[in-house]
Amino acid sequence: MLRLLCFLLPLSALAQAPLRGVVQDSATRQPLPFSSVFLANTTIGVTTNEVGEFTIPRVPAGSYDVVGSYVGYRLSKQTVRVGSQPLPPLTLRLGATGSALGEVVVQAPPHRPEDFQKFTEQFLGRTTFSQQCRITNPGDVVVFVADSTHELLASAKNFVQVENEALGYRVKYFGLRFSYDPQTEASRFEGQPLLEEMTPRDEAQRRLWATNRAAAYAGSLPHFLKSVYDGRVRSSGFLAQQVRLESGGPAGAAATTKLYAAPLPLDSLRRVDADGRVFLRFHHDLQVAYFGEAPDPRYDQPMASLGPDPRPDSRKPAKPWPALRQVSGLRLLTPEVEILPDGSLLDPLAVSVGDYWAFEKLGEFLPLDYEPGMAGTGAAVK
Repeated sequence: MLRLLCFLLPLSALAQAPLRGVVQDSATRQPLPFSSVFLANTTIGVTTNEVGEFTIPRVPAGSYDVVGSYVGYRLSKQTVRVGSQPLPPLTLRLGATGSALGEVVVQAPPHRPEDFQKFTEQFLGRTTFSQQCRITNPGDVVVFVADSTHELLASAKNFVQVENEALGYRVKYFGLRFSYDPQTEASRFEGQPLLEEMTPRDEAQRRLWATNRAAAYAGSLPHFLKSVYDGRVRSSGFLAQQVRLESGGPAGAAATTKLYAAPLPLDSLRRVDADGRVFLRFHHDLQVAYFGEAPDPRYDQPMASLGPDPRPDSRKPAKPWPALRQVSGLRLLTPEVEILPDGSLLDPLAVSVGDYWAFEKLGEFLPLDYEPGMAGTGAAVK
């Protein structure tokens, strides 16, 4: 099997621009000195000065949620798109929260142990890397079962802090909104995470973290989206196939899914407009296989079939697909969504994932400013 190296342009080499602004109390318009401002899903954050002003000198091109945080206040968020030109100054206005001075607040226990265990499993994941993650402030997490829907819901008073010893990141997950449906076994969570680099004990741990981060990136959804953006789907080790839901025929018969084994061409996965912007666009659902890395040994589900060899020439012997693969499902919830140069989506909620990608959760989570380097190595699909 031919093995190719895919060298990805690091974010630091893309266009960058400064980002400036001020953080204020939403009621009084007074500045909030020494508040935190960060770009969600990145390691980029600063503290405001004594008059509430902040400057982030170099922000890589892309779309970001700029988040302001201050103790005793609700988060404030603005979405910006950064190019090569400076943006006008931002004003983040935070609303005060908390009880009145002197008020005594009696709180119930934040969660039952069994509910918190289920939340942890669904939030951190069950992968090998997830087993090396821990929530360091469990008392700040509120987990409960909704009476009406029986869903497991979770939120946090300020943020959920997770230390990922596998990747070397400390994650502060602000504004958590989590739900888990026990009937469908589907979980969903969103918020504004800030990642901080942990300090390695020694050079060996630094190298291990670099290796693990590369492994977490390889075959991930951002890796696939980056390969679609760059037009290198097959050479990056991915195979994208169409999956279609078909009627079950007679009344009452269950619908079935049909896999079209032929690899989808690039123009069936994306649209490029006149300005060079790239949009993820496909019909029905996708099944995406990655051949550059073996599945995590903790993945206990049968890997979906890739179907028969799609080549039309029956005179040639059938060539089986590589045995080591990760197979995931991808569904578009909107007609199309823009892919940004770093492999992220302008609207991350425009897609849902299944199978292997659904298995990988916070344990494999990397910041948007992670630079893959040579992590894009993949086995070309021949």
